[in-house]
Amino acid sequence: MKSAASNGRILVVGAGIAGLSTAWALTRQGYAVEIFDQGPIPNPRSSSHDEHRITRHAYGTQEGYAYMMPQAFRAYEAMWRDIGANHHLPTSACYLVRGEQPWYDGVRLTLSTMDVGFRELDTAAIHARLPMVRLDEDTRVVETDKAGILYPIRILTDLVVRLAKDGAIFHADTKVSAIDPEKGTLTADGKTHAGDAIVICAGAWVSRLVPSLARTVTPSRQCILYLAPPRDLAEAWSQAPVIADVGPQITYCLPPRGNARLKIGDHHFSRQGDPDGDRIARQDEIDAVIACGRQTFKDFDSYTILERKICFYTVTDDEHFVVEPLGAKGWVSSPCSGHGFKLGALIGAGLASAIAGHVTSTELSAWAAGRLPYDTSSALFERMRIA
Repeated sequence: MKSAASNGRILVVGAGIAGLSTAWALTRQGYAVEIFDQGPIPNPRSSSHDEHRITRHAYGTQEGYAYMMPQAFRAYEAMWRDIGANHHLPTSACYLVRGEQPWYDGVRLTLSTMDVGFRELDTAAIHARLPMVRLDEDTRVVETDKAGILYPIRILTDLVVRLAKDGAIFHADTKVSAIDPEKGTLTADGKTHAGDAIVICAGAWVSRLVPSLARTVTPSRQCILYLAPPRDLAEAWSQAPVIADVGPQITYCLPPRGNARLKIGDHHFSRQGDPDGDRIARQDEIDAVIACGRQTFKDFDSYTILERKICFYTVTDDEHFVVEPLGAKGWVSSPCSGHGFKLGALIGAGLASAIAGHVTSTELSAWAAGRLPYDTSSALFERMRIA
């Protein structure tokens, strides 16, 4: 690797998974980095700050993102080697498919293309392994391989420690008020900072620094619940895979494994709210998640709610990521829409590769938006020099 400052200095705004992964990848490409965040680093109000998140290859009809998942696993593996810790618990993923769903058609195609195993579970296997799920007459349970759980708080913390060792400069509790992507500068707390380039990874606040994005990305207030399962199901939950219910309402669930609590949420975007506002869950928000829980799990009212959590992230109309150049010396990265963390290391590494000139901005944007077929996406990844 080249010395830390040999390729120039990059300013990164935002210390969530997008910003920290980009900074980490830039140091691997030989750049010096400065990282700015309006809160502490890591920031507990950021979109990325959570106990656990799902990683998976099954992406329904979003074929482009499915084809990026082998790359995403490789990017995280490179990160684990660099930070000296592995924060991924491999599991399978089980999907409750109620009736005929185009989701399953897409999964059959993409998993077969990538040679990732999947199967429908018979009734005996469901009762033995998933005694907590509620089935309708037309429900199939599809199990897929190569999924698992990521532990965001641990990942973010270890990235900060690694970046500090690599000479990164951190500006915590420093609110960026203006950027000039033509000059590669930003203004924070009345002071101007200059770099060879500037990267905006500001999460739910991104359109405040890049107003043109307001037409494309919308901050969305989301509610999740942390739960304690009933005692008679505690053992089953301790060995459970990732579980998702793909219809009619989409529910996702992470089991209480790896010293994290049982978590349930829905995949409905509110497209409302102020990320600087209160984080107190309203009863209607709580009730919506409870309704999903009742759809997915037997006797859901026997579960104890431990925490009602509000988080924010940006969403686009079709859930694609926005990663694109901004002026002569700027880039903006908004990889959220409720599925960004699993791809965080990969998108950050891809953006660093574009800054280093290994791929073009046009290629990067199309790839990050999930627009590329399998072979094209895989070939582009090899040029990125990530792992």
